[in-house]
Formats: sequence, C-alpha cells, structure tokens
Amino acid sequence: MPDPSRYFLGLDAGNTVIKAVLFDSDGRQIAVHALDGQSSTPEPGHVERDLNELWANARTAIAGCVASAGVAPEDIAGIGCAGHGNGLYLLDRAGAPLTGIQSLDARAAALAAELSAKNGDALHSICLQRPWPSQTPTLLAWVRQHRPALYEAADTVLFCKDFITYRLTGERVSEISDMSGAGLLRMPECTYDDTLFALYGIEDAREKFPRLIEPCEIAGRVTRAAAEATGLAEGTPVIGGYFDVVSSAMGSGVVRPGEASIIAGSWSINQVFSEMPVVDPSVFMVSAFAPGRFVNMDNSATSAANLEWYVREFVERGAHHEDPFGFVNARLSQVSPKSDDPFFLPFLYGSGQGASYRAGLVGMAGWHGEGHVLRALFEGVMFEHRRHVGVLEKAGLSFDRAVLSGGGSRSPHWPQMFADGLGVTIRVAEASETGALGAAIGVAIAVGEVSGYEEGIDRMTRTRAELAPDPEMKTHYNERYHAYLDLTERMREFFARLSK
Repeated sequence: MPDPSRYFLGLDAGNTVIKAVLFDSDGRQIAVHALDGQSSTPEPGHVERDLNELWANARTAIAGCVASAGVAPEDIAGIGCAGHGNGLYLLDRAGAPLTGIQSLDARAAALAAELSAKNGDALHSICLQRPWPSQTPTLLAWVRQHRPALYEAADTVLFCKDFITYRLTGERVSEISDMSGAGLLRMPECTYDDTLFALYGIEDAREKFPRLIEPCEIAGRVTRAAAEATGLAEGTPVIGGYFDVVSSAMGSGVVRPGEASIIAGSWSINQVFSEMPVVDPSVFMVSAFAPGRFVNMDNSATSAANLEWYVREFVERGAHHEDPFGFVNARLSQVSPKSDDPFFLPFLYGSGQGASYRAGLVGMAGWHGEGHVLRALFEGVMFEHRRHVGVLEKAGLSFDRAVLSGGGSRSPHWPQMFADGLGVTIRVAEASETGALGAAIGVAIAVGEVSGYEEGIDRMTRTRAELAPDPEMKTHYNERYHAYLDLTERMREFFARLSK
C-alpha cells in the first residue's frame, strides 16, 4: 500500500478546462475536480481569457478535489501544474494580471509570416523554431507594435500554468519546458539569449522574463493567502511544472530516448524523446525538460478538436442526445471502410502548412450517411497525425511503437485506426488525466519519493491496452493516405484564393 501521507496534486490547465487531480504514490487517481472556463473574442482572430476567472477556477478545482478525496491537506506532499504552451500572460509591476492571450489566438499571423521571412533561419539556428502566430515571443512583439501602453505596463511574461504557480506561491518563475517550447531559449543550452530576443523584435524585453528553473525544481511554497483560498496547507511545495504536451507524454508512460507519444486532443501532438535535440527546419519545435532530455515535436491544431466541433454543432444541438460521443461511436461502427469513402480535411482551426487552410468534406455521394462522414473525420485526423509523424521520420527520428493519450485515446475506434494507419503498435495509457499525472510525477521527483524520471514513470504509469496494426487495414490506409495528401495539396491554391 502507498504511504497515505504521500499524495501528489497535479493540475492541468488547458485553454478552457482546468483540472485538479490527486494521486497516491503509485500514480493511482484518488480524486478529480474540473471546471470549464470562458474565452472571449474581442476582435476576429483574438482569443483571450480573464485571468481572475482562471485563478478562481483553479482554487475552486483544488478545494473541490481535496475535499472529495477526504485527505488532510498536510498529507499532500507537493503540487505541480501542467499548462497549455505559448500564448501570452502578462502581469504588471504590482502582480496584477494585464492580459491572458491563449494559444488559439491568430492576431499575429501577418507578423509571424514577416518575422519568418526576415529572420526565420537565424531564429531556428538558435531556438530550433520558426515564428508562428500564437507563439509567445511573436505575440509579445505584436503587443509591442500594436499595444505599446500594454507593453510598457507589462512587468512579467508568464505562461498559463506559471500564473497559477504565482498565485499559489507569490513567486514569478517559469521553467525550461514551456520557455523552450515557445522558442525563447538558446538550444541545447536552455538559456535566455539577447540575440534571440532581438531577432523577434523584443530586444528590450529581457527584464520582463522571470527566473528560470527546471520543471521538477521547487518554485516556491503555498502562501497563507493561497492556503486560505484553496484549502491547501501553508508551506506545501510547488514545482515549476510542465508544458502540457511534455507532461501528458510522461503521464502516459513515455520518457526514455526513442520513445514516442501521440496526443489526440485539441492539437495533434506527435513527439519523440531524445538525448539531443534534432536540428531540422521542417520540425515544428523542440522542448527541453532536463539536461539531456529533449522532446522533438511536429504539431498542429488538427486533431480531436474537429470531433468536438462536430458534436457541439450537430449532435448536441437541441440537447437531443444524452450521450453525444456514444452516439458518434455507434454511428461510426455501423459503416465498413471502403476505398471510395469520402475524405475530411481536418483544418477547422488552420494548419501548419498554411494559415489559409480550411476544413472540408470531399467525395460525398447520395448513398453515404452520417457514419461515413464521421469515419472520414476520424480518418482525416489520423492522417494529419501521420503526416506529422512523417516529418519526424524524415528528420531521423524513428519508432515502432507509440503511446496514445488525450481525449481521442478514449474512443473505441481511434486507437486501432492509429495502429493501422501509422503501421505501428499503439499502447493506450491507463490514466485518463495524463497531463496532471505527469506533473505529479515531477512532484514525486522533487520531494524525493522517486529517484528520477525513469523510476517515476515505471512506478506511477500503466498501460490499458496494446493494439497491433491489422495488415489488411494497413494497406487500405496506405492507399487512402496518399490520396489524402494529393487532395490536400490540390486544395492549397483554392484555400489561398478563399482567404483573399
């Protein structure tokens, strides 16, 4: 039995939902409390959140989780938070929030293109990343150009999870996984760099960036005010925390070099761990979370968010389905895959291939029904994951098995579809809250419960299922995938025309 005095609280702060999850020392989930937040769109392409609401939801989630677990606050050994990467969270000199721009924001698209054309190669040579619209330094450069008063008032640049850590501890601190994932560090050294800031056009912003630590390092301790607000014990240690995609990979059981993590969530996350970062301009980003520990990623907002949109717009409308995702799964199971099935392009929220990309359903006929539409959507999401995996493979990163996590991993259809379509064995993590679990593993390391990442992952994560590719379906998806790539390329000119 785990020591009852050694519980670990993991927080997972996404673009909308924040979850507080309590784990025992074996990584078993004890309790969870989640709250939905609200985003606002004050102008087209702008996606923002109220940081006071974020903290209110965080403290409510923490209090609800601890209360439902029935454990004494003093028995919680520490706290770690994972949060969505990039975006822009600014505090003024007094520590009051100025703005919270989320990682779905597109206001800086034109500036990102301009920076990439002018300095993209030089930037990549330092941080292994090129500018993109909701990247933190690109957004900060946009604020400097278009909101000079806000820029001048800004004293500290933080990430989503850093703001929660600040409210818990009073410490303005960030860590290397988020900073490197945002293209703000010299790689592989993982240090701030004046040349890098100048290339982004924010050469005077260096003093706005906080103290930098490792993710599993203790950032501070719960203050008396935070303890009163959350029900936590004053003095409980809080670690630096993690870029959520790194944390989710850890919580799914991936941490060793050569291991792969695929996250089918709002974003299509495809990542391979390594001892040294891959240096290839075609790879979207590289994040570091400890010396000699790098995560090479190719990602885009093209995954399960497409299904969430479909369910919201067509299934939940009128509240005529008590179990909307169950309805989707039932419809999908009623059709058998065929070579002439329709295709879905999963670009509802754009694509890394071009800011003008849009979603589309192509190849429908009168004999097709909703099940065929859903199969096309599921398949299109998998194909876009496969395209990202292909980028990583061309950069020299190979693997024969991967762990699937995120909301898509809970589908009865997607895991086998990923195994067949990618042609590799897919493991599905037991934990449903892998982001929070990854943060809890970091806490376990920080307080000495485990000796390091390998022991933490081996002890605190497990596999729910393992699926091998079906050779017949592998052939089917290979043929369909090449047709999908051809269709996507043919649509490029149309998307560009549509955007004008």
